Amino acid sequence: MRERDGLVLYLDFDGVLHHQNCLWHPKKGAYLSAPAGYSLFQHADLLASLLKPFPEVQIVLSTSWVLQYGLTGAAKRLPTELQQRVIGGTFHSKHMHRQEFQFEKSRGQQVFEDVLRRRPRAWIALDDTNEGWPPESVGHFIQTDENEGISAPEVLFEIKEKLWAMTTPSLEIFKGAKLMDPLV
Repeated sequence: MRERDGLVLYLDFDGVLHHQNCLWHPKKGAYLSAPAGYSLFQHADLLASLLKPFPEVQIVLSTSWVLQYGLTGAAKRLPTELQQRVIGGTFHSKHMHRQEFQFEKSRGQQVFEDVLRRRPRAWIALDDTNEGWPPESVGHFIQTDENEGISAPEVLFEIKEKLWAMTTPSLEIFKGAKLMDPLV
């Protein structure tokens, strides 16, 4: 696997790249039930710009969109710069039971099982819910704002900080210390 020993960003969509209240209709497909000013994938270009200085960071989709549209269909909803980074999903049909994955495992469990399978050198996960994340994910998980996603200022800062720490091994000596905002 090319992601083994790599740098991985686990990416949810709802509450991360757009408002969390995303619904699905058999004829309309995915749509938001949110106040005016919100749109699907409104923060996808922001994520692409955050990742631009870090070409080695790969993306694993940890979103229910993969269950609905398949890995390729979900990835195609992203801008090209992000699509090119997608190396897989936490759900894959090979040896996985869809019902168990979808209804019996928290997002945190799904991601952590994938971490154990892929064995990335470093990883972070973006999700709007903090329920069900195992203790081993502390320091890797970034909780986004369920309405503002990654655009919330405190979330943006944490993403930048963790990307720099993840991609700059010498910064490990500063674990626990606040880093300067390198992208300002």
